[in-house]
Amino acid sequence: MKATLRQTAGAVLALGLLATVLTGCTQAVALQPAADAINPKCASVVTHFPETVAGLPSRETNAQATGAWGSPATVLLHCGVAVPDPTSTLVCVTVDGIDWLRDPAKDPVFAFITYGRDPAVEVVIDSSKGLSGNTVLTDLSLAVSAIPAERQCVTPDESIEGGLPVDTPTSSATPVPTATPLPTATPAPSVIPVPTTTPERAVPPTQFATDAPSN
Repeated sequence: MKATLRQTAGAVLALGLLATVLTGCTQAVALQPAADAINPKCASVVTHFPETVAGLPSRETNAQATGAWGSPATVLLHCGVAVPDPTSTLVCVTVDGIDWLRDPAKDPVFAFITYGRDPAVEVVIDSSKGLSGNTVLTDLSLAVSAIPAERQCVTPDESIEGGLPVDTPTSSATPVPTATPLPTATPAPSVIPVPTTTPERAVPPTQFATDAPSN
């Protein structure tokens, strides 16, 4: 009887340990920390992680300054990755005031990295799950904004505010108003010369010949 109880207790303990192991495997996501993960600014990012991203619940990770959402993990975040070159020619997307660079060469996996912020944050999205990159970045904007921006994309390829696209205004030259021509002065009427009066010539008195009286 005692042996049976001991066996039963052992089985329960084993099941409890197994459940703990399985629970730990479900919650923890194995990741590698970034090179600058110990940066204090990354700690600020982590403390602002949302409970859900694109409707996916947050997951625990085993690496500093990292985050994961979804089961299996569909969204991964690393803070402290290398800062992109300021002259990068990658596609720039601005989401809620945060500039992200995306390398199309990595599709169908969406890989975004912040631009103009030090340390940089990288977000990797498994697009095969039907997630929208814009939705994910919108949900992470508050956390990432804990790192102040030092520069911005000059002309972002796309702008998102509150999850909705924003038309990028195009600068158009303001037309120069056409100068109104000044009214031309009315020419003064020509002075009509007054005809000069031809002076009358004095007619010399006619000298009549006096006929001599005939005898």
